[in-house]
Amino acid sequence: MTLVVATFYKFVKLLDYAEKQQSLLSYCQAQGIKGTILLAQEGINGTIAGSRESIDSVLSFLRSDSRFADLEHKESIAEEPPFQRLKVRLKKEIVTIGLPNIDPNEKVGTYVAPKDWNRIISDPEIVLIDTRNDYEFSIGTFKKAQNPSTESFRQFPEYVNKHLSPTQYKKVALFCTGGIRCEKASSFMLSQGFQEVYHLKGGILKYLEEVPPEESLWEGECFVFDERVAVSHGLELGSYEMCVGCGHPISEADKTSPHYEEGISCPYCFDSLTPEKRAGLEEKKRQITTGK
Repeated sequence: MTLVVATFYKFVKLLDYAEKQQSLLSYCQAQGIKGTILLAQEGINGTIAGSRESIDSVLSFLRSDSRFADLEHKESIAEEPPFQRLKVRLKKEIVTIGLPNIDPNEKVGTYVAPKDWNRIISDPEIVLIDTRNDYEFSIGTFKKAQNPSTESFRQFPEYVNKHLSPTQYKKVALFCTGGIRCEKASSFMLSQGFQEVYHLKGGILKYLEEVPPEESLWEGECFVFDERVAVSHGLELGSYEMCVGCGHPISEADKTSPHYEEGISCPYCFDSLTPEKRAGLEEKKRQITTGK
């Protein structure tokens, strides 16, 4: 069965976010939806999968709240279920930067549509920054993009403060997977005195969906936070898999490493695998093999 994968987010004041949790969870369960939805006082963020009818139904349910009437979403197709269960969670932030005073509802950078992105990042005065984490950058990114080498989005402000100056860099362009991190990143950079801050509307996923491969400035694949692991142009399924031992994306080249052991470890975790964890993974692998 072909499944529709829908991603969405919106920054909007949700003072009653805790009260919305159970009704949203119950409605999604009734529609057979799997995935994760985050609710916080600052808004909503989710990636869900289900049939065409169930996805349409949930989106209509969300948009029946006037605060989500203009909720935008992105879609892709999956032949295998990308999620195993449904979670509707309450959070302090729908994307965590750890700065309570940063509010995209009050101040945000200039949105750039995918069709205009190539022109913006081809400007020689632009410094192009990938706001994602190091392992995401390693799978794919835009040509000439800077890698902040962060392990979590919380580290992004520190990277900016250490390496970027608003007096030196007059024009900055930011991008991330679906656009949500750039909302906060651009808001933060504007608060630090940067004058021209652009960010890719809809993120990399929207760019890969709309920009033809022959015109694309994207190199590699895009990591996604579900069991598809990565997607390429046209949001086609990518070539990466997920290491069972540590959750790091692994390529075909990684599998040729002597440190790769299917279902157990990979070059990124082999030296930190404890005997206890190895035993647990070996038992899980045995159960899966027996089940097959």
